[in-house]
Amino acid sequence: MTDRSRAAGAGLCLAALLGACSPVIRVVPPDKPIEINLNVRVEQDVKVQVDRDLQKVVGKNPAAP
Repeated sequence: MTDRSRAAGAGLCLAALLGACSPVIRVVPPDKPIEINLNVRVEQDVKVQVDRDLQKVVGKNPAAP
């Protein structure tokens, strides 16, 4: 055997040993459903709409206080 063939054989053995020691990763779905709580505030949109409505009323009746 030549040095090249010994090195190639050693490399293959090393690759086989390292491949056998690879960790196993498993993806398991949760038992309970995922719950996402979103607390969204819509307060600003409501205020803008009320302000626009008030501007329309005051524009139609400028004598209103």
